[in-house]
Amino acid sequence: MAENDQAPTEELLQQEQDIRARLSGEAFDFEAAQAIQNIYRAASAVRVRAERELLNEQNLTWGGFTMLWVLWVWGTMDSSSLAAECGVAKGTMTGMVTTLEKRGLVERNRDSDDRRRVEVGLTTAGTDLIAELYPRFNKLEIALTDGLSAKDQQQLSTLLRRIITNADGL
Repeated sequence: MAENDQAPTEELLQQEQDIRARLSGEAFDFEAAQAIQNIYRAASAVRVRAERELLNEQNLTWGGFTMLWVLWVWGTMDSSSLAAECGVAKGTMTGMVTTLEKRGLVERNRDSDDRRRVEVGLTTAGTDLIAELYPRFNKLEIALTDGLSAKDQQQLSTLLRRIITNADGL
């Protein structure tokens, strides 16, 4: 790792030490707190960088990109399942679908048997956009995991799946 790459890591470590000092004497589990805080920081940093470097130029939000990606990978799905896969509330999903629908990237179809059920799928333009954008996004994923071996990446994925399972209450 280059010397200039260590400065942000040392800064984050100093922040963690400052938090421990500020809250010393309290009966907190600082290791657990730091693990969760660093998950949040990492997710936020990834999102900001992806929006800045890739998504803004396509006038996409993180949520919009996620929806396009989920539909590209899994195909058309009902809005409730789509909301769950994207990690957003159904009400939030409705607004996201409306925005992408106005851009001609997704389309909604009501179930003929149950008018309350709405299927959401990609249009040709939506498929074309995500198929062009995802390879660039994957290059960003590669850059963001620079310095981690394949084994490190697998271990990180395994550990994060444990956190996800615990958060989901499974």
